[in-house]
Amino acid sequence: MTVQYHDPKARPSTPAMPYGLAAKLEGAIMIGLLANGFPDSEQFLDAVETSVGKALPSVTFKRYNKRNPSIRASDELMGEIANDCDAFISAYGH
Repeated sequence: MTVQYHDPKARPSTPAMPYGLAAKLEGAIMIGLLANGFPDSEQFLDAVETSVGKALPSVTFKRYNKRNPSIRASDELMGEIANDCDAFISAYGH
């Protein structure tokens, strides 16, 4: 008896496209960290900040928390982040 293995992954229907956005990580950079309100999203961002901070010691961080995972971030909050930060990371916890 011969055993055959099948790869269950489907072939992509569209080609992968390069992601064109990037932050220039030179000089003094402020990175915004947005917790979405799920449990542990802030703790996850603690680990992100530690890891990124080790790799890029000149980077500083500013924390944000939308407090309610079931609603989108307000225009005011997103405007504040856009005005204050050079880059942005959002986290989902559970």
